[in-house]
Order: sequence, then C-alpha cells, then structure tokens
Amino acid sequence: MSRSTAHRRVASVAGRMARQSGLGTALLIGMLMCASCGNSPESPAGADPNVTTLGNLEITARLVEVPDGAIFKRELYNYATVLKYQVLQVHRGQWSGEFVYVGHYNPFKPRAEAADQRVKGVGGNLKAFRAGQVHRLALAGPIDDNYMGGIVNKYFGQDIGTIHWAVWTNLVSD
Repeated sequence: MSRSTAHRRVASVAGRMARQSGLGTALLIGMLMCASCGNSPESPAGADPNVTTLGNLEITARLVEVPDGAIFKRELYNYATVLKYQVLQVHRGQWSGEFVYVGHYNPFKPRAEAADQRVKGVGGNLKAFRAGQVHRLALAGPIDDNYMGGIVNKYFGQDIGTIHWAVWTNLVSD
C-alpha cells in the first residue's frame, strides 16, 4: 500500500471515529496511526538537516558486516573503525562503486554521543552498529584528511580504495 493510500485510510478512520466516539479519541488514534506509517515522502528515510548538508557525499547504504574485533569498548582509548557498506542510493556528491568503506569515530558509542574534545561534529541517531542495517550517511573523505588517531581497519592489505570519514550516521532500517 502506498503512503498516500495509507494516509487517506487514516483520515477516513479518524473521520468515522470523530462522528461515532468523539473528536479527542479520533485525533489520538489518527496521530498514532500516522506515526506508525513511517516517514512521509516529504521526509525521506534518515534525512535530517545534518545528514543532508554535512560532508561532501551523502548516501544510503547497507552495512555489510561488522568484522570481529572491529568494535570494542575502551573508555580511555578513542579510535575509528572501518566498516564496509553496500551503496544503495547516492543523494549528494559522486560515487560509482558498489561498496564504500567508512571510518566511524568511537563506534562503541551511540552516534549522538561519539563526538568529544578531539573530534567534534560527528553524530547521528544510530544507537549501535549491526550488520544488515541500512544507514543514511554524510561522508567526508578521505579519512586521513579528517582524522588523526588510532584506526582499526580489518580490511588492511586489501585493495579497498579511499576510506571515507563518517560525519553523520542515521538509521534508516534494521
């Protein structure tokens, strides 16, 4: 069912309820139903003012894997880890490959808490990295131009091209 069809059904149900059981109940149920519909076409999945403006490349991509040992919790050790993504859509900037490799700072923290004194301006709404998730990413690249510090790269020695720096990471779907 299309989103516009779903929204028309919500309006129809809300209208019937308003006539039958009172306007307050109808409004409450209508709001709950709209919230469950997901993102509207006016608000594409994962889009927000940060992801749509930061960096020089904006993509929606599926996290292919989280290699063993790529993410570990060490409060006194800040690092970036490299993760592999399958590019699903390019929103801004230029990209032509099937896969992109992305460095994420403090990957054991929710993106909203990843920034610190050393690395400012990174964030997003993603809580934790899991293979198979779809993320909307604002990227700057290469990582060496944007970050100086420890990097966990389980793809070292492979020909993976440029590693991009994740500026903003939002969850689109699990």
